Formats: sequence, C-alpha cells, structure tokens
Amino acid sequence: MSNCRVCSATVREFFDFGRHPLSSAFLTPGEADDDREFRFRLAIGVCASCTMVQLLEEVPRELSAHRGYPYHSSNSTVMRKHFQATAEGFLATELDGPDPFMAEIGCNDGVTLQTVRDAGVRHLAFEPTGVDGVRTHHAFFDAAAAREVRASDGPADVIYAANTICDIPDIGSVLAGVDELLADDGVFVFEDPYFAEIVDRTSFDQIYDEHFFFFTGRAVRFLAEHFGFELADVERLPVHGGQIRYTLARAGRRRPTPAVEELLAEEAARDLTGPTTLSRFTADVARIRTDLLDLLRSLTADGKRIVGYAATAKSSTVTNYCGIGPDLVPFVCDTTPSKQGMLTPGAHIPVRPPEAFSADYPDYALLFAWNHAEEVMAKEQGFREAGGKWILYVPDVHIV
Repeated sequence: MSNCRVCSATVREFFDFGRHPLSSAFLTPGEADDDREFRFRLAIGVCASCTMVQLLEEVPRELSAHRGYPYHSSNSTVMRKHFQATAEGFLATELDGPDPFMAEIGCNDGVTLQTVRDAGVRHLAFEPTGVDGVRTHHAFFDAAAAREVRASDGPADVIYAANTICDIPDIGSVLAGVDELLADDGVFVFEDPYFAEIVDRTSFDQIYDEHFFFFTGRAVRFLAEHFGFELADVERLPVHGGQIRYTLARAGRRRPTPAVEELLAEEAARDLTGPTTLSRFTADVARIRTDLLDLLRSLTADGKRIVGYAATAKSSTVTNYCGIGPDLVPFVCDTTPSKQGMLTPGAHIPVRPPEAFSADYPDYALLFAWNHAEEVMAKEQGFREAGGKWILYVPDVHIV
C-alpha cells in the first residue's frame, strides 16, 4: 500500500505487472547485455477515499521527459486532425475575445498550438523538451513557472493539455500552476485515457511508466474540488482507445453541463473502481497474456513468421509483462527514425524501418498500435493482399 498523490489516503494495489523498463528507453545493440537498464515495479492501485487509480511507484520525470522523446503526434493523420479540430473549437468558443491567450502543458510537437498561432492568437507551450514553430517556455509547468508567464503575458483564457496531466505524479503542482495562470473566467481543459475504456477493452498496455494516473469522472471531480475548481464539462473522445476531455473552471464560474452528472451516474451504477470490477479486469489481463503467448508459440512451432508492427510505448508493457522476446517476434517495424536500429526496452527486440516489413511480408503481424488499427490496415493493404494476417490482443486475442 501507498498514499494517494491527490488526497493522501491509502492506495490499495490491485495488479502488479512486475519489473519494467522505461517504455521509451530504447537501447543500442551494444547495451543489450548491460545489467544497468533502469527498471521499476509497475503496479497499480486505487485510492480508498477519492477513488483515483494510480501507479504505486513513481519514475523520476526527468528520466521520461527528454529531448530525444520519440513520439510525435503529427505522424498520425488521425491525431493531427484531432488536434487541429480541438484548436479550432477553442478559437470559436474560448479564444474569441479581445487579445486572447492560450497556454498548453506538454505540447509534444506543437500540432495544436500551430493552428492557434496561424489564427494570430497569442500562445505559449510549457514544454521542457523543446519544440519548433511555437512559443515555448522550456520548463515543467508548476506555480513558479505559471507566475513567471502571467507576469509577462497576463492570464490565460485556455490552459490545455493532451495526454500529459495523467503523466504527472505531483498533480497538486499542476493545479497550483493553473490557479496562478488561469483567467477568472478561463478554462483548464485536459484529455487523457479513460479508465472505464481500459477496463472495458482490457487495454492493459495503456498502463506504463509515463501514465501515472488513470482518470474517472468521479476522481477528477474530487481532484477539481480539492484544489478549488469545479468540473464543468466532460466529453468522450474516440482517440487513443477511448479518452475523456475534462473541462475545469474556477468554482461558481460555470454551470456544469448535464454530461457531468450523466457520466458520474454511469460510473456509480457499474461500480467502476469497486473490487468486483477490478477483480474481473485483472483476471482478463492474465487471460490475455496466456492466450497471446499460446498463439505466438503455436504459430512459431508451425513455422510461421511473426513480426511486430509499431514500437509503441504500450508495446513495452505487452512484451515485458507477457515475456515476448526475439524468439517469438524477431523484430518490430516502426516509422520513427530514432527507434530504427535500436532494441525495444526490456524485451530487446530489434526495431527496423517499414521497408523491412514490406520487402518480405511475414505471415502474421502483431499490431501494437491497435488504437490506430483502421489507419494502419488501410495503409498496409499490400500485406493483406499477400495473405498476411494481423494479430490483435484488445479487447481479446484475435486474428484479423
């Protein structure tokens, strides 16, 4: 047991994935035999008081956030369109006043703020790893950084974050920063994986070092009120396997939409973070590991060639929890140049460029980027035409 990073109550563990490496810490071939590869205990629990689902062991953020961070949102057509539409929505509803100002926490490659910039709206990214093309404050977001920016730029009408807030164990520092920077009538909007979708899809691979919190409507409402804000709206998003966009405002400034109570009622009815739900989830995770290993071993014994597709952060959880190595998946192909020629964290599976996939199609491809399945399969029509089949493990192990 440990203490909740929101309310300090007891966090009760409900699953332990074992010792895991950093999900984005790819190795050179020469480092494969180095026993100094960083590992931590990947275990997850739920707070007995505020019901926030969270990891039990924190990885120092300077190990995860670095200038060589390999994921870029713009590489996905679906995500690029998603963030452009998000920015356009802000421009139409929240950034339509005189001299508006938008700040983003962790802007990745700047895809959202580029649209804001092109509209002539003042903007700023809090991005310690640096990004080209948008105004950037090279610092982690907290109260001190927020005060500095407010002194120079004034209050923000919108503070936005995508797939970032769930990564920050010291979430109180984030809310303190929001309190410093947000305009009286401004909104703090963030979107992250929704725990209910993880449970329903058994998408356990969304649990890795960079995701510390797994939000629910109930937990976010508690979080907001605990730090003097109010949960004003929620919106379901189809991206990344199912997310929710939460809108927080200063207490009393905005009337919560009906969607908030609808979501809370739905979570209560299914007892989302209750022991029965969590026990069923853990049993489903264990079943998927067994089924996936059985399938890979059976196909390998039959002489079938299997390769991995997309060396995602999620794939680190799958390969290390399931014990999948080069003996079952000789290599994984990925479009990210910085990953090519490297070995995947922990499992040490070689990463090769897409040409290695198309030059000699395998019999099966294990799709780690299942949340982009439609986009990937449309792109790889040649694989299917050559008789290739996809292996997916969400919501269960199956062949397409």
